[in-house]
Amino acid sequence: MSPHEPLIPPHEDPLARLRLRGKVAIVTGGTRGIGLAIATTFARAGAHVALSSRKQEHVDAALHALRAEGHTVSGIAAHMGKPDDIARLVEYTMEQYDGVDVVVNNAATNPVFGPLQESGDEAFDKIFGVNVKGPLALCKAVHSSMASRGAGSIVNIASIGGVSPEAGLGLYSVSKSALISLTKVMAQEWGADGIRANAICPGLIKTKFSAALWQDEHIKHEILGHQPIRRVGVPQDVAGLALFLASGASSYCTGSVYMVDGGYLA
Repeated sequence: MSPHEPLIPPHEDPLARLRLRGKVAIVTGGTRGIGLAIATTFARAGAHVALSSRKQEHVDAALHALRAEGHTVSGIAAHMGKPDDIARLVEYTMEQYDGVDVVVNNAATNPVFGPLQESGDEAFDKIFGVNVKGPLALCKAVHSSMASRGAGSIVNIASIGGVSPEAGLGLYSVSKSALISLTKVMAQEWGADGIRANAICPGLIKTKFSAALWQDEHIKHEILGHQPIRRVGVPQDVAGLALFLASGASSYCTGSVYMVDGGYLA
């Protein structure tokens, strides 16, 4: 690049690369919390959003709210631990929009809280089935669609527990470590197909999923005491980064892990 060449082309809209106009995005666990914030942000950025959740009534409520804003959205109930549901979600999205550009693997589960010694095989299988196998199956299913379009973005919602294990969340933390590693493998293997993969690691975010943490004043005080930003995060804090990673603004970013934790792990 010439020292006199402008870094940004003249007259380019600085927000243009953040827009998702005409893009098709699947958002799992997209009916509340972080997932709903991401689905809403994507829709407002111009994307056609296909969202999923385990219960159809939750899907219907989210669709009603988004359609009331005038957005093009659709969705069905799909359990990310069930291969048949994942296949049905992809088939449904392809029928609705004839392709997929973005996948956000947000759905997750954690049925146990406590030490590894008290965690059984059933809990292990359930956690890894939803948190790791599900995202892999979904991304493999949409790979050909993304590759045929010459570009695609995968955003995996991991956790700071996947970087530094959290007390009482042993298996969950291990599953998120696996998801981070899976993200890097996807980036390496699918980059030649134009597909990027990145992971977001939220810290303490005010959602129903993490209510046991932020509703306990002692636990919340302990966590915030380690953060430079002394507040609990909100879903929109994650959604903004997800938009960047899904959009053309991050076209040179892949295989990376991004913290949204108020500086907890700094």
